Amino acid sequence: MRPTTTAADPVAVSHVIRGEVDAGPHTAHGRADAAFTAPALDLDRLVWPRTEPGPAFQVPVAEIVDLLVETGEALKADRAGLLAEALDRMARVSPLPAEVLERAYAVLWRTFQRPGLYAQIDHELGGADVLDGWREVRLPEGRTAATRAFPPRLVHIIAGNAPGVAAMSVVRGALTKGVNLLKLPSNDLFTATAILRTMAGVAPGHPVVRSFSAVYWRGGDERVESVLFRPQFFDKLVAWGGEATIRGALKYVGPGFELVSFDPKTSISLIGREAFDSPESLARAADAGAVDATFFNQQACVASRFQFVEGTEEDADRYAALLCERLGTAREFSSADGPKVPGELREEIDVLRSLTPDYRVWGGYDGRGLVIRSPEPVDFHPDGKIVNVVPVAVLSEAVTHAGVATQTVGVYPDPRKAELRDALACAGVQRVVSLGRAGGMPPGLSHDGFYPLQRLMRWVNDE
Repeated sequence: MRPTTTAADPVAVSHVIRGEVDAGPHTAHGRADAAFTAPALDLDRLVWPRTEPGPAFQVPVAEIVDLLVETGEALKADRAGLLAEALDRMARVSPLPAEVLERAYAVLWRTFQRPGLYAQIDHELGGADVLDGWREVRLPEGRTAATRAFPPRLVHIIAGNAPGVAAMSVVRGALTKGVNLLKLPSNDLFTATAILRTMAGVAPGHPVVRSFSAVYWRGGDERVESVLFRPQFFDKLVAWGGEATIRGALKYVGPGFELVSFDPKTSISLIGREAFDSPESLARAADAGAVDATFFNQQACVASRFQFVEGTEEDADRYAALLCERLGTAREFSSADGPKVPGELREEIDVLRSLTPDYRVWGGYDGRGLVIRSPEPVDFHPDGKIVNVVPVAVLSEAVTHAGVATQTVGVYPDPRKAELRDALACAGVQRVVSLGRAGGMPPGLSHDGFYPLQRLMRWVNDE
């Protein structure tokens, strides 16, 4: 039986350098209650010289897809126990409960399925030909030219709020054929390296395997970032995270070094008056609203925090009561118990409890879910399975509460999306979905308002 770490042991973090596990001496990181060690960085080993092409620049796309599919199957079987080891260690640093992490790890392989890989290539780039060579295009006046999506040199600052971000980053990096340096986040130090080690086990020394490194350094460490974040080493910085992460990345952006940003986002839901046609329709809406609100215990950008209900206060209260009952249900990517509500926020919510009937509150502070009905959105950020329900006379009124920081809007029932989507898009929203379907993004569609593969590539013309 593989030994597990104890709370007193610093967790050992693996680094992967150009497809191989780094066996160098470790240094200490973290704080007393979440200490870990990781190999000391050799910055020269983290860059690929521009004087020569990256290892996978000329590898056919079909071969890369085959490797990714095999990697997915290996992740699913986990015969080497790499995912099991990563899951054991993740419990020490992740804010997510072990049961949610376990279910998330169990489906990581889905990101590596062949149809989804080709959906990205076909929908985002128009086909594999532009990756494998030069695509001829016709210009006005009978002229012709050729264009190619050329492999880029990418450094990724990945987010750790859900393990799927690491899988998505590895897949996108591989499909570009480029070279990729992944910075491990402090709240997910293990997923990316477990995936890369699994890929290396499938095809040791393969060019795609040698195109990846994954290491940890403290975010914002100028001793590291001022050296690496330069155009002589990388073309683009692919940054996920909160405002501090994005602003920290911006100071390095300049000619030849571009930022591809997955900005911090929040998401909302719009529930039409059709939900009140029958007890069954109201139950369906509340079920779907709870699914969207509890995705990764509300740690993900797609998780709904504000839900606007078309109807009276009494209608909103009926919906809010049913919603609260369902927030405490365990689902594939949520647990029955979330984080307990911190004391400062409890005091603020206690004040709202005293303001009946203008405000009503359902649920407690034990992390099983809490719903606040208010005449306007509350001025704090609902988090940890807290949802703010706001009644509106018509759903179009809720559009005024959407903006460029609103990623996903779930709508009930489905036919109401058509009347709202243009106004939501105008407000800055990037995604309109059926209520209950906010979690997960189908491969091949835009992400945060752009096509990632298209943005990651270096587009070069022969005119």
